[in-house]
Amino acid sequence: MKYTTILFLFTFIVSFGQRSDFKQISFKKADSIAHNYKGESLKNLPLLTQNLTSNLDTDVEKFRAIYTWVCINIENDYSSYLRTKKNRNKIKKDREAFLKWNSSFTPKVFKKLLNQKKTACTGYAYLIKELASLVDLECKIINGYGRTANLNIDKNSLPNHSWNVVKLNGKWYLCDATWSAGKVLLEEGEPKFKADYFDGYFLGEPSIFIKNHYPLDLDWTLMSNVPSYAQFINGPIVYKEAFTNDVIPISPEVMHIESQKNKTVRFELLQTKPFTNEEIALVIINGSGSKTSTPETVLIKNKCILTHTFNKTGHYDVHIKVDELIIATYTVKTRK
Repeated sequence: MKYTTILFLFTFIVSFGQRSDFKQISFKKADSIAHNYKGESLKNLPLLTQNLTSNLDTDVEKFRAIYTWVCINIENDYSSYLRTKKNRNKIKKDREAFLKWNSSFTPKVFKKLLNQKKTACTGYAYLIKELASLVDLECKIINGYGRTANLNIDKNSLPNHSWNVVKLNGKWYLCDATWSAGKVLLEEGEPKFKADYFDGYFLGEPSIFIKNHYPLDLDWTLMSNVPSYAQFINGPIVYKEAFTNDVIPISPEVMHIESQKNKTVRFELLQTKPFTNEEIALVIINGSGSKTSTPETVLIKNKCILTHTFNKTGHYDVHIKVDELIIATYTVKTRK
């Protein structure tokens, strides 16, 4: 029995994949089909799925067409999310009651999605799962915690986000259609969705995905060495732009750093491929203004070590910028 268990666990671990598994496949045709059917109704999901996938040969292309279509046709209903958050908070101390409420809430979300093409993360994940199942792709909804600059969570927070895993060629892959679809902007105090497709969350790299997604079931991190929840909520803020260059901030492990004046602070970045000619900078902000600094850098294969000396006491927001994209934020408090 022990040998059987070990073999099962090993099989489960090695069945995780990453997007580079499909680097030889172009998604142009799948994306083109998705755009050709933009605006199609959700009232007949089998017909929609057939239109999106019937002329595609591989499972990954079929899933790509589904994923792209959902991202460019569904609006993030953030106002509804805020209203739902209030209801969830009323029962946040009763985990069983919360899970029961969340399960009963999903059909209501899906009904609004079908009629208005507006939803929150639960609806995105549910629709991806339903469409994938119609072409016999195994796809699951993953519930957990999403962390961004605007989503502050702590050790007492309720799960606040949902995304998907999909099985392709025998391996599991991560994706988040909600965050791929666009962003929510605050205009005159009111949230407004802006469509702005982002490709990085399609078959996302697990070691970066974990920086802003933490599942309730840790198997769905798709990682063998999983950080603790405390490490997740205390780490730096990592933005979606980190996926553009596959850059992972690995040190310091915590967002809030304390140091002494005139002491060097060291930041380490890991890239899934060797660093080459990326332009790296630090945007440093305090009460007296903002400046962009070129740190001293050392490249060691796929690791980049950045160092910067803070010559004055104070509080600083430090944004790491790679090729003009801010990928992570730390804070630094310097004292005498």
